[in-house]
Amino acid sequence: MTVTVSAAPSSPVRLEISTLWKLSWPMLVGQLATVGMGVADVAMTGHVSAAELAAVSLGASVWSIVLVTVMGTMMSINTVVAHEIGAGRYDKIPHSVRQALWKGVGVGLIAFLLTNLATLLFDHIGLDPAVADRAAMFLHVTSIGMPAFACYRALYGYTTSINETKPIMIIAILGLLFVIASNWLLVFGNWGFPQMGAVGCAVSTSAGMWLMLIAMLFWVKVSPVYRMTYPFTGWEGPDWKEIREMLRLGLPIGVTYFAEVSAFGLISLMVARFGVVQVSAHQIALNFSSLVFMVPLSFGIGLLTRVGQAMGEGNPVRAQFVSRVGVGMSVAFGVLSAAFIALFRWEIARAYTSDPAVQEACVHLLLFAALFQLSDATQVATASAIRGYQVTRPPMIIQLVAFWGFSLPLGYILGIAPAWFPWSPAAPMESTGFWIGLVLGLTIAAVLLTWSMERLSRQKVRLIAK
Repeated sequence: MTVTVSAAPSSPVRLEISTLWKLSWPMLVGQLATVGMGVADVAMTGHVSAAELAAVSLGASVWSIVLVTVMGTMMSINTVVAHEIGAGRYDKIPHSVRQALWKGVGVGLIAFLLTNLATLLFDHIGLDPAVADRAAMFLHVTSIGMPAFACYRALYGYTTSINETKPIMIIAILGLLFVIASNWLLVFGNWGFPQMGAVGCAVSTSAGMWLMLIAMLFWVKVSPVYRMTYPFTGWEGPDWKEIREMLRLGLPIGVTYFAEVSAFGLISLMVARFGVVQVSAHQIALNFSSLVFMVPLSFGIGLLTRVGQAMGEGNPVRAQFVSRVGVGMSVAFGVLSAAFIALFRWEIARAYTSDPAVQEACVHLLLFAALFQLSDATQVATASAIRGYQVTRPPMIIQLVAFWGFSLPLGYILGIAPAWFPWSPAAPMESTGFWIGLVLGLTIAAVLLTWSMERLSRQKVRLIAK
């Protein structure tokens, strides 16, 4: 149930770093495998036709927003179980997990409905009718997997919070292999299967989500690690009070994730007006930054668990120590990733494209990507630490203000240079303006969340001292 360290490091800081790393690295591999599913969809349909690629790209842009929002909303189970583990209340965990699964069913069905309703937008944004129809069909089919994904995230939070993260890694890798194999059959029509293009991708993705849920259920059933907290000993209906409490914790995280992903999506749409070179460079820089972001995100999920367990023990001093060490790890990685991007920006650009104009524009944007690595790593770690205290609204407010109050407005003013605004630049800065806005917004979020984390941790320490 707990992480064991065979050779204890020589200091508490090294011990905590070792523990957090052991908890986080399987999640990192799992996150990268999950991202790889979307990459496989785009890469494989790109070899069918431009229309099929456009349909998958458009559908995936909507699908990913709903998916990430569901992921955030379901994260409340992480901190609930972590607190119970820390307090030694193992008998309460099965009930919490069962209620999280009921919550997952409801959240998944709402996500299913919203994903299908989102297809109505395609009739009003000037798309080619054939592409709009294929993108809508992609969403209709992938939406079938939403309830499975929400329930899988409930079990994901449960298993990570008892320090058992390897199942996440293995199941995600198997899911990636399944998507690649089934895409090969259904997208291209190999081995006598029908050539379904974008719809084949959707079938693979939806089936993959259900298979990952089944695999996680099987793992929980057979692994002895779960015996003490095994949640499937009997039938239990919804406990609405418990579900409402989980929604109170989870909805602010879901809103936060929605705000961040939708802000990046909106920036991509606004950059599209500047032509192929600008939008291509923007997407490459954003894609690489997203891959790098998986490391501090995995640290953050691990940090949420560690802080939650410390608070469950009634030990805010250890929670404060864990928070600071975890944030320090994330910041250290931010420094390294910033240096790597700045030094190897030309190599990164060449790995994505052979077009000299896109390479040059991309190299310019990657400098801004390097700049915000430190802020990005800090804000995700501090927000996760705060959530470990079962406090979720302050990070939501701070990140909403940072992205929608600063990043988007400033990016719009600098990038578009609207004539109606008196302090616009003389000429539009195009994608550069939007990336300046992102750097500022992430910096504001990092500063405010660090202040909020320190203030909260000190309050908890003072309360226990009285």
